[in-house]
Amino acid sequence: MIWESSTPPPHSQMSPFGWIIVLLRAIPIGLIVSLGLCLTLVLRLLEYPLFGQTRPITPYITQAVCRLSLVLIGLDYRVEGHPMQQGGGIVANHCSWIDIFALNSFQRVYFVSKSEVASWPFIGQLAKATGTVFIERNPAKAAEQRELFTMRLQAGHKLLFFPEGTSTDGQQVLSFKPTLLAAYFDPELRDRTFIQAVSLHYLAPEGKDARFYCWWGDMSFAAHLITTLSVLKQGRVVIRFCDPVAVSDFKDRKALAAALQASVAEAHTQSMKGA
Repeated sequence: MIWESSTPPPHSQMSPFGWIIVLLRAIPIGLIVSLGLCLTLVLRLLEYPLFGQTRPITPYITQAVCRLSLVLIGLDYRVEGHPMQQGGGIVANHCSWIDIFALNSFQRVYFVSKSEVASWPFIGQLAKATGTVFIERNPAKAAEQRELFTMRLQAGHKLLFFPEGTSTDGQQVLSFKPTLLAAYFDPELRDRTFIQAVSLHYLAPEGKDARFYCWWGDMSFAAHLITTLSVLKQGRVVIRFCDPVAVSDFKDRKALAAALQASVAEAHTQSMKGA
């Protein structure tokens, strides 16, 4: 399915009260995230020599920071279903930068991101500290990346990625690209690996465009962040965990991608109907 990006909703003029709300939220969020980053970096000095890639401690810091950030944003949340206990991967539809906070809040996961993010100021350091797996969109690197995935999965990590390949306005779920699912079909992993599909659906604040929380296309991150934080009474994000599926039940990555996309699309439709 080819998605034609919709036109973003216009930004309304910010009132003085709106700027006060932004500051009252942005400052503590920035402090909490910075404190979490510093604490994670310090603990990794002890955690890595003792446990290597397994990271038994620092992911809990990430969870706490993300859950508290959702509270500070003022965004309500509803969780349906349960995060899987098995090792493997997580796939989700991608709507906003808020997805990072929402998905990290309820399970210990490690995001898969494009390699450029590693060089971004602050965000790159944050991503590295929290164990993000960086990949290059280069076919020549496919074998190397598959090896990296295998190593992380063998360490018990749940790798989370957005197989749509882009963020959307949240009103549909795009076809899933199967490329990153190849690692799960490694002979050492296929028979003991599970994948869980997760649906994200955002309910806008009263009176706002249904796509209010979604960040896509050429939208400015700073402008979207400020607009999001400026609303006094926020909306809600619905996080729906689908039943995990065994990789061994599928003949190849394309069949697995299609099944996962169908699960997310169905859960997303149910969330929209129940809004």
